[in-house]
Amino acid sequence: MSSIAFKIGPLSIHWYGIIIALAFGLGIALASYHAAQRKIDMDKFSNLVIVTIPAAIIGARLYYVLFQWDYYAANPQEIVAVWHGGLAVHGGVIGGVLAGLLYVHRAKTLQLWICADIVAPSLILGQAIGRWGNIINQEAHGGQVSEEFISKFPHFIQQGMLIDGNYYHPTFLYESIWNAFVFCILFWLFRRRTLPDGTVAALYLILYSVGRFFIEGLRTDSLMLGPLRVAQVVSVLAILLGLSIIYFRNRERAN
Repeated sequence: MSSIAFKIGPLSIHWYGIIIALAFGLGIALASYHAAQRKIDMDKFSNLVIVTIPAAIIGARLYYVLFQWDYYAANPQEIVAVWHGGLAVHGGVIGGVLAGLLYVHRAKTLQLWICADIVAPSLILGQAIGRWGNIINQEAHGGQVSEEFISKFPHFIQQGMLIDGNYYHPTFLYESIWNAFVFCILFWLFRRRTLPDGTVAALYLILYSVGRFFIEGLRTDSLMLGPLRVAQVVSVLAILLGLSIIYFRNRERAN
């Protein structure tokens, strides 16, 4: 399976980049639609998007590079080669959130929790789509499986998970399906408008992290911190943060 979709002269356009761009595009479109429905200042919201997207991409790459520093220290030219893969979701979320918090604080007119709820369904939708870039680069997969097991999946997934003559768990697919399920829940809850502001964002942290924790256990290419899988540690922290947000937002509403 070629990672290059097409070429424009000497420039190679990679499938990974196209899929990530599609994920960002649909996520931004949905978030903008929801922002308009909530009568958010669209100029300010557009500026928020312009600030957070580059920060998310930079955060996703830096996070991955830092936890694979031995490789990138020996191959510094690969640090910017994002078309080879290596954009960590947690790093992207951290980078985007930090940039978003800074902008909302300075913008004054934007309400933090409403913006967070607007972004959450769009973010998980983008993640569900973006995971399909992993099959092109044959990354984010699990351990080896039998031909009988992989035969239950569509042919193109079988081919994508055939690496050096062996078949592997398509964990990217498991996470994409889980993310799509979480998107449906968050989208429905956001449209209902019955929960305290910030609850949808908190449920994003909880639900995504629950799925990521278990799926990460199947992967063979996890970023590690000593004996610990970084994504599982971050997932536990995100679940606790999400539960804390729900508790305090409901407490504020009751008062």
